[in-house]
Amino acid sequence: METQPGDCDAVPLPMEMDEATQPKDPPKISRLDDSVVNRIAAGEVIQRPVSAVKELVENSLDAHSTSISVVVKDGGLKLIQVSDDGHGIRYDDLPILCERHTTSKLSTFEDLQTIKSMGFRGEALASMTYVGHVTVTTITKGQLHGYRVSYRDGVMEHEPKACAAVKGTQIMVENLFYNMIARRKTLQNSADDYSKIVDLLSRFAIHHIHVGFSCRKHGAGRADVHTVAASSRLDAIRSVYGVSVARSLIKIETSDHNPSSSVFKMDGFISNSNYVAKKIIMVLYINDRLVECTALKRAVEIVYAATLPKASKPFIYMSIVLPPEHVDVNVHPTKREVSLLNQEVIIEKIQSVVESKLRNSNESRTFREQIVEQSPSDNIAMDKDPNFSPSPSGSKSQKVPVHKMVRTDSLDPAGRLHAYLQVKPCGPLENNPSLTTVRSSVRQRRNPKEGADLTSIQELIDEIDCNCHSGLLEVVTHCTYVGMADDIFAVLQHDTHLYLANVVNLSKELMYQQVLRRFAHFNAMQLSDPAPIFELIMMALKEDNSDPGCHENDDLIDKIAEMNTELLKQKAGLLEDYFCIHIDIHGNLSRLPVILEQYTPDMDRVPEFVLCLGNDLLLETFMQCILPCYPTHQVMVCSSTKRENLSGILKMKKIFRRI
Repeated sequence: METQPGDCDAVPLPMEMDEATQPKDPPKISRLDDSVVNRIAAGEVIQRPVSAVKELVENSLDAHSTSISVVVKDGGLKLIQVSDDGHGIRYDDLPILCERHTTSKLSTFEDLQTIKSMGFRGEALASMTYVGHVTVTTITKGQLHGYRVSYRDGVMEHEPKACAAVKGTQIMVENLFYNMIARRKTLQNSADDYSKIVDLLSRFAIHHIHVGFSCRKHGAGRADVHTVAASSRLDAIRSVYGVSVARSLIKIETSDHNPSSSVFKMDGFISNSNYVAKKIIMVLYINDRLVECTALKRAVEIVYAATLPKASKPFIYMSIVLPPEHVDVNVHPTKREVSLLNQEVIIEKIQSVVESKLRNSNESRTFREQIVEQSPSDNIAMDKDPNFSPSPSGSKSQKVPVHKMVRTDSLDPAGRLHAYLQVKPCGPLENNPSLTTVRSSVRQRRNPKEGADLTSIQELIDEIDCNCHSGLLEVVTHCTYVGMADDIFAVLQHDTHLYLANVVNLSKELMYQQVLRRFAHFNAMQLSDPAPIFELIMMALKEDNSDPGCHENDDLIDKIAEMNTELLKQKAGLLEDYFCIHIDIHGNLSRLPVILEQYTPDMDRVPEFVLCLGNDLLLETFMQCILPCYPTHQVMVCSSTKRENLSGILKMKKIFRRI
């Protein structure tokens, strides 16, 4: 058959292939530029600002520093400044200080088997120079001045310059990740970098108890972490994490010296059943190196979940010491993890010790609460308040909005007056049986319930309790004193509200109720020298005399003083029995009542008190007299204002008319 000329165009030749399916040549392998290599490695070693802080602080610890200060700006992206008082850096070492793989920690690979320092690779400072601007200021012992030099991409930007310096080294890292746009933007959107740095310094502080640590934001006047050399580990934990954490800890320790299984020693602290937290805090040191061990952390969490209720999150501090040859520290770029010989055996033994300690501590649980003696008025107030309902003990506390948060707590021990009182140690007289009778008598006289022997007095007390305002009682009972607004009004805070309280009126009401509840059962204060009441009354009358130069009324003043003196001597028995005011047969005042415990009244007001005491034959103005002598507020009210206020007089009239 003949082939037509046009047929060959429709049949593809077997030698023809599509260009897209043709195999490509293998890519060419080329050597990366050193700057690219170093930048890639730097991004792995310095992952976040906290990574740079960790490397710099560990260098300071390797320099045998006793004080380390950290200043951070913008979460560490703009500035990280670490200062120490270590041995410093030699001038001859400054040119190669920030080159990769330059270190003073080891010289051969075998040195890793016995390494005790934190750093050993010589990568940290070099990595920082490739992702930030590094400035080093240092001085060594014996030098007259220090040196400052800046680094970029591992080399000095200029020769070291002489400068003033304090003992040790200061390293500043500025504009971190300035040449890594994606990472810098990611970290700028993260608000927890500074909190990570604070947490890191806190973990260093509770282990290195002989080193003082400080961490603050740039420009802040107060440090967020501030510790000094502590005498014990527990003191360091108390200083960093607070008293509530320290008092809930149990000391643990264990060891094993069997070469066939494991050789290690562990000591530390774990939280007991009284500790409550939302997340676990585990601080682990292996051969003085801050590391993480996921397997050990998981094993301890399992023990707490099985032993304590509601899967409590514990606080754990552990320090494990092993032979250096049993620890491989070169398993992580940031040295955050290590590998242990016989790790499973060590974890199992630590887990059993933790479980044993927890089971022994779980036999009892301590609930710390403040005991408040409840007065009868409190019971009446609760009975009258229909909205009062005690909160269930198992209810969860709801989150309070910021604008409703209470700034001060009246039940906080730090804000109560008894926190500033020194407790006197018990002396040998405490066990003297001869004091039993006296103390029993004193307690009986101080008991408010014993003051209601008279029916009339009890009726007045019942009238006060019945008219008690539950809302105002709650405010006055649980308020926090803020300060004086002026001479009369005080500022009080209750919950989120501020109140202006008239201290003078409150003082009068307090004295009135104290007199009722202690009626006929007052404690007494003994005057060092008995005071003649005639002379006291004369002093008060002459003080009230508007014209001291006029002597026409001297006879009248003497007559009034004699009459009042005789009246008080006649009523001495009544005053002694009911008010503990002792006047002897010679007309001398020797004892006064104690209306408010631990308060001494103004003795300059005694003459006025005695004059007012005798002015009325029926003693109806007794309350008006006793208030000026026993104010709870130091500001004295002028005599005219005091006399115009008749509320106290009217109240005490009820007492004496019924008597």
